[in-house]
Amino acid sequence: MKALQYRTIGAAPEVVTVPDPEPGPGQVLLKVSAAGVCHSDIAVMSWPAESFPYALPLTLGHEGAGTVTALGDGVSGLKEGDPVAVYGPWGCGLCAKCAEGKENYCLRADELGIRPPGLGAPGAMAEYLVVDDARHLVPLDGLDPVAAVPLTDAGLTPYHAIKRALPKLLPGSTAVVIGTGGLGHVAIQLLRAMTAARVIALDVNEDKLALARSVGAHESVLSDAGAAAKVRELTGGIGAQAVFDFVGAEPTVRTAGALAAVEGEISIVGIGGGALPVGFGALPFEVSVHAPYWGSRGELIEVLDLARTGAVSVHTETYSLDEAPLAYERLHAGKVNGRAVILPNG
Repeated sequence: MKALQYRTIGAAPEVVTVPDPEPGPGQVLLKVSAAGVCHSDIAVMSWPAESFPYALPLTLGHEGAGTVTALGDGVSGLKEGDPVAVYGPWGCGLCAKCAEGKENYCLRADELGIRPPGLGAPGAMAEYLVVDDARHLVPLDGLDPVAAVPLTDAGLTPYHAIKRALPKLLPGSTAVVIGTGGLGHVAIQLLRAMTAARVIALDVNEDKLALARSVGAHESVLSDAGAAAKVRELTGGIGAQAVFDFVGAEPTVRTAGALAAVEGEISIVGIGGGALPVGFGALPFEVSVHAPYWGSRGELIEVLDLARTGAVSVHTETYSLDEAPLAYERLHAGKVNGRAVILPNG
């Protein structure tokens, strides 16, 4: 089969031919319908050799959807032909966090060498994907796989962050979304669907601000040195009760800290390497800062349910598997407006 692999540190990913996989006991083989392209992949491919945590070659793609093609021994509850989405942050299934459905916070994954697809395990940018356990599959139930596949990360990750902040997002409150690309433009829709908050979008790209407005942002602000002051002006000097930074670079986390309200909440979701000082006087009183990771299996089901109601959708552009390296080039250059989706069998 064809697969997109990262094969050499510092080199571009390549489309190669690899052996067709077969499911072992308890595993499920999918024919991949769609795989999402994510900035996290670019971050992985930017790591130097001395700190690279995965074995190469690595088949990319941690957002996946497809149809069940074969079942390993002992698998029940699925049948061939079932259309499913892949829950990506695989865990051990046995620890306290996994028992809560929070495999994204599995306490033993590192110890046991369990990796998500595309982030250590073979990923979804291939014609076929082996999923380690049937519990990591969620029925699509009528959703288009191309439209749904980004929701497994670009939908689930902001949903998880927003759900935590819901008690602060009451009528009269303000939520700020920094970075309105793949995750951010979904976050805006989730905020509109789940809260009564006023939503202000920040980005350095006017096209992405236009996308933010089209999906429901009440206000859009160019993310520059004056952005925090502009948000405070828009909020009568109070600031935002919740800030979601989907970039996570030093300039954006500083902006997040500067525009948060007293008792506000800052979620640094992006992996741009920025850090925000916390301590008395460093931020407004009782501001909490956290760095969430992905989301739970139950939350993925909730996100897909929202998509079925039409409350959230992802702006996508599609590429064949042979065009996947181009999709990463466009993403790295900031030319993807929304989410790029690879069609391995399209």
